[in-house]
Amino acid sequence: MTPPRHLPSPEKLYEVCEATWPPASMTRHGAWTIREGQGGGKRVSAATENWPTTEADLPAAEKAMRALGQQPMFMIREGEQALDKMLEAHGYEVVDPVNLYAIPIEDLTREPLPRVSGLTVWPPLNIMLELWQKGGVGPGRIAVMQRANGPKTGLLGRSDDHPAGVGFVAIHDGIAMAHALEVSPDMRRLGTASNMLRAAAIWAADHGATMFSLIVTQGNHAANPLYASLGMRLVGHYHYRIKPIVKE
Repeated sequence: MTPPRHLPSPEKLYEVCEATWPPASMTRHGAWTIREGQGGGKRVSAATENWPTTEADLPAAEKAMRALGQQPMFMIREGEQALDKMLEAHGYEVVDPVNLYAIPIEDLTREPLPRVSGLTVWPPLNIMLELWQKGGVGPGRIAVMQRANGPKTGLLGRSDDHPAGVGFVAIHDGIAMAHALEVSPDMRRLGTASNMLRAAAIWAADHGATMFSLIVTQGNHAANPLYASLGMRLVGHYHYRIKPIVKE
């Protein structure tokens, strides 16, 4: 898809995601870029193609990922339909289709932020680590945050005078991207996520960013409407294909 002219392209946001949520290692194996995730999730573990590939290239990628102890998995970006079809023919299944959102920073910072509703803190406090752990964000993903270079911060959301949510934001090339947003189930629908994102945008603007972005699975039926309600625009997509483990 073609994003509005004033917003970044999907290709640019792929780059921002890589920089702000980096793998433990990244190497080129011929036609492929292989990422070592070390428990940091699909984004840092999926292989991508460097140029249009053929079936003859596939075994090298599979071998390289298995050598890292990872299940073969590929990220399919816009324009990579041939790769998508090839992997489908080899039994790879689609998982986690993702939406890419972006918004100019000033559009997210116009409304005043309620007092102490969204705090920016780095390194993360113990309560933030606890909230992440409860939301399924474990040590592998915390390590990804630690690896990120450049300006970065943690987000602590508060509602009803209690810690209610947590997140992470980092900046690359003037674009801030939020990751690992979690709100406690008993504290949802209180504006926590909105306040955290506005706090993140204020912090990002203070650190030179002019654009704010994030990625979210299409199946997250609470988050997608929220981001749209904040004025964020859908600028692209991607998905993964993974080889199911055959149980004997």
